[in-house]
Amino acid sequence: MKDYFDFAASTPVSLQVLEAMKTWETDNFANASSAHQAGQASHQAIQKAREIIADKIGALPSEIIFTSGASEANNFAIKGLAFKHLDKKGHIITSSIEHKCILNTCAFLESIGFDVTYLAPDSYGRISAASLNEALRSDTILISIHHVNNELGTIQPIAEFGAIAFENGVPFHTDAAQSFCKCAIDVDDMDIDMLSLSGHKIYGPKGIGALYLRNARDSELVPLIHGGGQEGGLRGGTSPTPLIVGLAAAAECYPTEPSPDEQRFFNAIKEFEYTRNGGVDVVPTTWSVTFKSDDDVKSFTHNNPWLISQGSACNALSNVASHVLIALGMTEEQARRTYRISLPPYQISWK
Repeated sequence: MKDYFDFAASTPVSLQVLEAMKTWETDNFANASSAHQAGQASHQAIQKAREIIADKIGALPSEIIFTSGASEANNFAIKGLAFKHLDKKGHIITSSIEHKCILNTCAFLESIGFDVTYLAPDSYGRISAASLNEALRSDTILISIHHVNNELGTIQPIAEFGAIAFENGVPFHTDAAQSFCKCAIDVDDMDIDMLSLSGHKIYGPKGIGALYLRNARDSELVPLIHGGGQEGGLRGGTSPTPLIVGLAAAAECYPTEPSPDEQRFFNAIKEFEYTRNGGVDVVPTTWSVTFKSDDDVKSFTHNNPWLISQGSACNALSNVASHVLIALGMTEEQARRTYRISLPPYQISWK
């Protein structure tokens, strides 16, 4: 799809990843929990994948819990911790521009008695450490703020957030679905206690992700999925060996050469009047642009029939303006003239 410019929503599976997955789909399809030789081979492949993912973020392999994706990982991190506090409830801090899976999880927890503070961004989509400090309470049980905003590409100062959380003894979680492999991450240096990531944002398969959980073996997080003891008893269900191997291969083979498609975009966008949202500290491949007029929008979309989004893919079928753009202070009219154009991060073979 040469006209696909929605890579922040999903990426194709690379040829390297497909090749890595193939043998576990056909030749060795054994259950990784089985005691026989084939099952143990699958188990070892999963352990190797755990090592690769852990190495990318400075974690221990035992701290990587595989999930069905970042949405499940986010739910597990937030609900799993909140469910420890069902007796007294407590206070959670997040931002008003999180992915919908975070916002809807927090809304659910509010409905059963938890308090949630939603930090507002500045006009560039940046959450300040000062606002986080001011929001802390004696009963705060969790801070959850994303690393890179999925609509704007804005990079949040999560090392500052982590330091505040550490100083106050509050667990810190970050949704890194849009930053894993694209930004440098070290969970110790950044004081991150939990981190969510996804495969299909980095040329891996859909249906697989992971939660980094500090000291997972001693964690008291309440599992969302109970099963046969997989993932250290924290996430039940038969381990999807091909998907796990594919996630690790995507992380290991993440490309580094710039994509030639970038120039196509720059040549097309320079003909129009627009404002780029997100400030200066953004990932280079995500462009949130607000066109000056409806005529600019019509001309751009007519001359460039690209597959792009207005906001995130989760909002694409809704008539409601993006909550992220409204939080920046945009009118609904401005939000409807705004498009997210997300370029392929780097040159890669996928067909």
